[in-house]
Amino acid sequence: MANVEHSGGPADAFGATPAGTARARLTAVRLGLWAVVAALGIRQMAVVLSTPSGERLTDLETWVGRGGVLHVTGSLYDSTRFTGTPFGGLVLKPLTASAEQALGWGWTFGTLLLVVALGLVAARALPQPVGRRTSLLAAPVAISLLMLSLPVRNTLWLGQTSIIPVLLVLLGCFAVRGERAGGLCIGVAAALQPTVLLFAPLLWFTARRRAAVTAAGTFAACTALAWAAMPHDSYTYWVHHMAGVGLGGRADEVANQSLHGALLRLGLTGPLEISLFLLLGAAVAVLGLRRAVRFARDGQLLLAVALTGCAAIAVSPTTWQHQLLWVLLAVVGRVGKRASDRYVWPVAVVLVTTLPAKMMLPNMPALYPLRDNIVLLAAVAAATAVPFLSRTSPYYQSPVPTEYAEPVPARLRGVPLLPFLRRVLTRPNLLLELLLIRVTYAAYQKVRLAATGGSNAEGRATAEHHGHQILDLERFLHVDIEHMVNHAVIKVDWLRSFFDFYYESFHFVVPLTVLGVLYWRRPVDYRWARSSLGFATLLALVGFWLYPLAPPRLMPTLGIIDTVHGVQDFTKPDYGTLTALTNQYAAMPSLHFGWSLWCGVVIAIIAPKWWMKALGLLHPFFTVSAIVATGNHWVLDAAGGAVVVGAGFGLAYLFQGPRARMIKTTATETDAEPGPAVLAKGSA
Repeated sequence: MANVEHSGGPADAFGATPAGTARARLTAVRLGLWAVVAALGIRQMAVVLSTPSGERLTDLETWVGRGGVLHVTGSLYDSTRFTGTPFGGLVLKPLTASAEQALGWGWTFGTLLLVVALGLVAARALPQPVGRRTSLLAAPVAISLLMLSLPVRNTLWLGQTSIIPVLLVLLGCFAVRGERAGGLCIGVAAALQPTVLLFAPLLWFTARRRAAVTAAGTFAACTALAWAAMPHDSYTYWVHHMAGVGLGGRADEVANQSLHGALLRLGLTGPLEISLFLLLGAAVAVLGLRRAVRFARDGQLLLAVALTGCAAIAVSPTTWQHQLLWVLLAVVGRVGKRASDRYVWPVAVVLVTTLPAKMMLPNMPALYPLRDNIVLLAAVAAATAVPFLSRTSPYYQSPVPTEYAEPVPARLRGVPLLPFLRRVLTRPNLLLELLLIRVTYAAYQKVRLAATGGSNAEGRATAEHHGHQILDLERFLHVDIEHMVNHAVIKVDWLRSFFDFYYESFHFVVPLTVLGVLYWRRPVDYRWARSSLGFATLLALVGFWLYPLAPPRLMPTLGIIDTVHGVQDFTKPDYGTLTALTNQYAAMPSLHFGWSLWCGVVIAIIAPKWWMKALGLLHPFFTVSAIVATGNHWVLDAAGGAVVVGAGFGLAYLFQGPRARMIKTTATETDAEPGPAVLAKGSA
């Protein structure tokens, strides 16, 4: 590079050096991320302010609404809707008086400013050393993640103040100067949210004893001040409700992500539940604080703060959804010795704090205890069990590098379009793959269910209209064989049973088996096959959304018999009970056939023996026969499935080039700021 710069080459002639190009790209990325922040902020305000006043900022209405705190002459806790501390009532009541005239705009915009401040402080508190790229991009990324998280979205929707204690703690630990000023911030935060007092031991054991004493003293002073001003309310909160227990809703509600709420949901009550809660809470607090102290001494104070906050989530009697920001802050911890494992923990944290629990785990009764407590489990795991790396570990800055395949020359010029997405030879992290597969399938289900054209009645009319279009086209092409095949199969009992079984059983079993075998035996081909399948499914979702289509079995005038689901009641606008579970109008393209064709193509390409290839190609043949014979798809639906699968393979080729050869090259990942090749690890 030095020789080129001194030789007066073309780069100098046009005033563009590699370093200058890199800076320009970094600036463009940074501006783009800040634009994303602005868009998210505008969207959040629009969502809140476009909602009718009786349905948004419902918690804030407890202050300013008719009969709210501003107008209450008796106790703050008479209605049990107000869940804050007496000190919170003392301080926030006059503040909300000014917000009564501009309830929506003022409170929502002010909350967004607090989120921005929180993201800026968290970005500045990242453990050192931090490269220039990370330091420039950390703030907009942090703010974007905060705005997308469920705690912030719930805070904006409800009109809560739960961001303030988190921001005060971060200010006290990272922004203000002097231990007393830091302790003052944390003490005020504890007066607003009592479990924040757990940070006082963290300060004490990390040689910030003056800050710890100040925090405890500030908490005591603020609480005493509130007690003197509102003795009846203070007695109600601290004694009658035992520090707020029972305020704001039933403690066994799913929204209460604390150990107390989890034990109640498991059916435990009375002295046994209280004893277990105190025992488990003490264990989590002790283990969490020990780990937090260790990481604080290691120079990872932000991680230590996050772990302490996660412990506070668990030990609080009630921890509502808008109080769970501490889990998201734990994303800064590094886990895993291999470079390809580094994404597992941050992706898991972002998914848990951003998506509803139903998207994380299947809707199965056996998984309800996990699903209903998934954020609590993430907090407890972060505080007590996740093996975060120490900065003294040789893997902290230099994980085991990723092995890449030699790029294969493409026949088309300009392919691959994204050359930095190099083919990875090593097996991807299984937990990360399962997480992404589950979330992707949940998104697929939601999009499929939503693509009904509005109401069920409107969706039915549109789907039937499209069904007649498909039938007319098939008649023109002389491929309208659905009725004939359906009635011919019904007359042969064993053939009907075979196709019913094949339709219901092989749709998921075969693709998952192919993916499992490739993952274990052929990791490079697994990534290629998985990418092509993902592209095909994404294109199919677009088809479901743009062209809702009723399958033959749901066209009331055709006389098609539904051999799998039984007789449907066409007098009901939702076609019976099935559309309560899934969108029955998502027939074009057929992913039943598309996924089976993908399996056949992958097996035909990769299988070492001819009979394996032939057996693999039989699967799409049996599938297309089953979907037509059972009345679940049109013939042209299968053609649509073939189109999206072909496009999926084409996009995988276009973006990443041909399949990789099994020749290893090792990328260097020792720099603090990895280059594009390193950033591509695991993304094939």
